[in-house]
Amino acid sequence: MKSDPRNRRRDAAQYPSRRVCESAEQKDCPTGDLGLVFPSGTGKVEFYANITKRWFYPAQLDAGVTIDTGKKDAKGNPVLKPKYSGLHSLRHYYASWLINRPEDGGLGLPAKLVQERMGHSSIQVTLDTYSHLFPSG
Repeated sequence: MKSDPRNRRRDAAQYPSRRVCESAEQKDCPTGDLGLVFPSGTGKVEFYANITKRWFYPAQLDAGVTIDTGKKDAKGNPVLKPKYSGLHSLRHYYASWLINRPEDGGLGLPAKLVQERMGHSSIQVTLDTYSHLFPSG
């Protein structure tokens, strides 16, 4: 069971803020009445579908995180699609990075710290979801 997001402690330093733009030239900062760091082209809240299609999918294609569809384009090249359909996969990636051993590119954190960073309501939620990633004794 996930914890109630209203009761989770959030460190402002973990999340983008207006400081992102304060350190850049003003012309590079998004504008809009809502003061968002990453607004839509009109300065409003960006829709999830636009975020995935305009940012997440192209980023996966550029990084080679793809699946071959089995089709070929006009030049005979394989048609690839993004491997992950939603942003929730980034949460699982983050959890695995926290858990994996440093020699494997991770942080090697203990389960309790992973629980806290993921915002899980209990250590049981963390272990039920990610126990297969922790090194066995």
